Amino acid sequence: MVTLIDNKKQQNKTTAEKQPIRHPEKRNNPVSTPLRKPDWIRVKAPGSKDYQTTRDIVKEHKLTTVCEEAACPNIGECWEKRHATMMIMGEICTRACAFCNVRTGLPLALDKEEPNRVADAVAKLGLNHVVITSVDRDDLVDGGAQHFAEVITSIRKAAPSTSIEILTPDFLRKEGALEVVVEAKPDVFNHNLETVPRLYLDIRPGARYFHSIRLLQKVKEIDPLIFTKSGIMVGLGEERKEILQLMDDLRSADVDFLTVGQYLQPTLKHAPIAKFLTPEEFKSLEQIAYSKGFLKASCTPLTRSSHHAGEDFEELKQARAKKVGAHAL
Repeated sequence: MVTLIDNKKQQNKTTAEKQPIRHPEKRNNPVSTPLRKPDWIRVKAPGSKDYQTTRDIVKEHKLTTVCEEAACPNIGECWEKRHATMMIMGEICTRACAFCNVRTGLPLALDKEEPNRVADAVAKLGLNHVVITSVDRDDLVDGGAQHFAEVITSIRKAAPSTSIEILTPDFLRKEGALEVVVEAKPDVFNHNLETVPRLYLDIRPGARYFHSIRLLQKVKEIDPLIFTKSGIMVGLGEERKEILQLMDDLRSADVDFLTVGQYLQPTLKHAPIAKFLTPEEFKSLEQIAYSKGFLKASCTPLTRSSHHAGEDFEELKQARAKKVGAHAL
């Protein structure tokens, strides 16, 4: 008997077998039945000329973006404007958050040339404002703080007129790490709470809610001029009163900017969506956020941390100037 082998199929199988499982910790999770997306969640598929240009620059500089890794619904809109959020320190995260689409596992060593490549891409894209985020790197002594600082420094040299916003991990149990990042003087320091404290064990098990609040508070203690920012997802089963308490917690840490967006389930193995909030509910949360004293609040179904970040930064500066002027009267 002669056995015929499809070499192409066999090669593809071998390649697939070699690929690390994206979410090994979720492999045994139950498959959930997704809720039907309402009309206000739907977005246009990407594909414009400017989108392709941004994509080419990202690939040319061998960069990772959270736009791709986190399957952001706004990628078409943002990349069409040449706005890409760079994700540094690799594409493998040491945490296993129930909401996140970023690959989980043991990361590779840091790429020492990455800060220069990121800076070159920022200059080539001609960005007025850039957002730099990262995976969690609990395997590193400083959690990647020095790498963040080097990226900020490199961007300042290559694109001195570009304002810099960072979205950092929590640097849990990394003494002195926060100070290293703050001393590099980003314009905006963002660290997301993601959800209300009651849901942390299920949704963000590697993090600690009040540590994250304290992290944001310490940024302002070290450098009061840096804008601070945080964001959450809704639709995970939180109650409205819990969101309002979270707002108060952030204001007690003097956080300037709050973002609230709808959680979207990346795969059927991720945390299920409990509810789709209506645009009217988001508008109500935004109004309450302003009443509590945030300089800026962005609360819409498709709001994400870096969505419209450049425009939001300009509004932040204007809001602070107006507040300072009012106090001077």
